[in-house]
Amino acid sequence: MTTTLTRSVTTSRPPRMGAAHRRRPSLGRVLAWVAMILVIVVTLFPFYWILRTALSSNTAINSDPTSLLPVGFSLGGFERVFGLQSTEEALAQGGSGAALNFWRYLLNSILVSTLVTVGQVFFSAAAAYAFARLRWPGRDKVFGVFLAGLMVPAIFTLLPNFTLIKQLGLVDNLLGIALPTMFMTPFAVFFLRQFFLGISKEVEEAALIDGAGKVRVFFRLVIPMAAAPIATLAVLTYITSWNDYFWPLMVSYTDSSRVLTVALGVFKSQTPQSGTDWAGLMAATLVAALPMILLFGVFAKRIVNSIGFSGIK
Repeated sequence: MTTTLTRSVTTSRPPRMGAAHRRRPSLGRVLAWVAMILVIVVTLFPFYWILRTALSSNTAINSDPTSLLPVGFSLGGFERVFGLQSTEEALAQGGSGAALNFWRYLLNSILVSTLVTVGQVFFSAAAAYAFARLRWPGRDKVFGVFLAGLMVPAIFTLLPNFTLIKQLGLVDNLLGIALPTMFMTPFAVFFLRQFFLGISKEVEEAALIDGAGKVRVFFRLVIPMAAAPIATLAVLTYITSWNDYFWPLMVSYTDSSRVLTVALGVFKSQTPQSGTDWAGLMAATLVAALPMILLFGVFAKRIVNSIGFSGIK
């Protein structure tokens, strides 16, 4: 009877590193995390303070202005913003009692921002493609002059734009608010041109050989390939147009054309005898800013990636 002895070969393995034996974080790493947390806290604290004030009772805010928690928790500020309070209730809670046509202002902001975004992205994309691909005399010089517009402060263009809008009869009109930035801007053209220059010319030449014209190549080939930077530009343009204040203030005088940012200033000016309605003002500010915060939060990663890919660093 033959007995077969099987030897088990044990493989030597290094002992696992326990939690106690793990490498301790360096002092520089700890300081970097502390600094980053402080920056995040400082950045987000104003938004928290807006929320804290909006959830406070307007008559009780002055009793404890340094409290980090809502003072006399109340939703009265939001009720006044959405028109859910009567005049008597608003006056009793420290409001002005004046009606805030919030939904009208919100619709005006949406319409103006949409007009500006659609027009600016389309015309800027067409101009950027012309500067990147088409060959015509003086192209680079014209682009340099056009790009110099980035150095012109926006406030210098307010009076000429106002004169033009007045002569066109578009004062106190939504189109008059959108028109000055509805076509193209130097930044938008430069941003898209950087991406178009990175597109392979061989792809466009192949389409031209197949019989496609420049216009068809632009709409059927270049635009789909540039979907990411175009979406990024659209988000940035929409946010900028939504937050614009001074130009809409100059050309809108009634509720028919008043956008949300201007309406907040009007709401603050309707000060009751007891003082500013801080709870209602912060509630309106939070509601006005919330769509843009959500929009940027959804597209933040795409925006960062597109900016880096387009060569803007």
